[in-house]
Amino acid sequence: MPSSLTWLDHDHSASDRSLRILALFKEKESRDELGIGGIRDAIADRLFPGTSTIQTRLRYMLLIPWIYERLEKRQIKSTYFPAQARQDELALVKPLLDEREAGVFGAQSGSGLKRLPSSVYWSGLGSWGIRRFAGSQQEYHRAVDGLYRRRAHLRPGLDDRRDPEDRHADPASQSWHPKLPAPPEGFPGQLDLKVTPDEAIFLTDRITASCTDSLLAWLVLHARPADVVEPWLHPQFSDFPRPMRELLQHARLFADMVEGAARLYNLMLAELAENTSRREAHRQALAEWAQGLDTTALAHWSLDAFWHQTEGFGHTITLATKNFVETWVERVRADPAGIADDEAARSLVRHRESALKGARSRFVNRGALAQWSGNAGIGRLVYRWPTVRTLLDDLFVANGMK
Repeated sequence: MPSSLTWLDHDHSASDRSLRILALFKEKESRDELGIGGIRDAIADRLFPGTSTIQTRLRYMLLIPWIYERLEKRQIKSTYFPAQARQDELALVKPLLDEREAGVFGAQSGSGLKRLPSSVYWSGLGSWGIRRFAGSQQEYHRAVDGLYRRRAHLRPGLDDRRDPEDRHADPASQSWHPKLPAPPEGFPGQLDLKVTPDEAIFLTDRITASCTDSLLAWLVLHARPADVVEPWLHPQFSDFPRPMRELLQHARLFADMVEGAARLYNLMLAELAENTSRREAHRQALAEWAQGLDTTALAHWSLDAFWHQTEGFGHTITLATKNFVETWVERVRADPAGIADDEAARSLVRHRESALKGARSRFVNRGALAQWSGNAGIGRLVYRWPTVRTLLDDLFVANGMK
């Protein structure tokens, strides 16, 4: 069902760039206090497939395959593969820090890094068609011995990745895209996170070929640098493909609704905690939120169209979640200015959080309430846009656009 929305029709130096990247890393998606993560991620995956909020720089999409290809060429056995891969990933930290790069995994924790870049980028590598092995990272580690055996049956002495006949003869022997660029000279001891022009061509090709209908694919081909904090504010919005414009319209209204629910939730917690200063701050913030709503767009928002855009895209959206969203929208439409004192809206938020958290609900658990930061779930939903901006910036630099 098509959307009826029409409210959104448009609308250095290396040091400066690094500071901006570091600032972007501090931006986080809203904590999922009210159980809307499935909707948020369905939208984000359609707009920007292969991305996540904890990715940092684009070149990691190449560093990981390069590390694993080196290990495969050495035929490291599956028994030792995970430990050797971890060691090699951690070894990247020092040369990257020596180059004063922003966005280095392990910059603070060093050898104590708990989540390696490979685990952060693994899904994206598959989404973009760079990873050809169809399985989890752990399954890949266990399968490398089988990969070696399959390759041994190809013509001896030839590199499967470089020889077109052999690589097409046995696709099951592939773990990485056959046109993956070669690592730079000196890798991994000499390294930075700057994407080269040739690498940019490869990455652009992978995104556009594997994520054809996404906004990400359009942006890597057509976008110009834009310092905007939300994707629907992009100056080229009117040029976006129509399906993506419509999805962004839904995404913005949903972000507005989630923000209001989160602000009411925090107001109620401040009252329960008898914290006068926070109570007044949240009440004022909720009033400003209501005043800033586009009530015309909200009145014409088709929730049927919204569910058509979000359901069936790989994330679970339960009936309880749909009922919560639809009921909340009804309360906001009825009286946005009075939402702070709307008992039906308050009851809705209280019951939703309690159903999700059970005995850990802040409404019934004083210990959980005591751990409340004062701004739970307030962060604005922008569907991984800070990450996408950073990845695009790396492409823009490689293409001479920044």
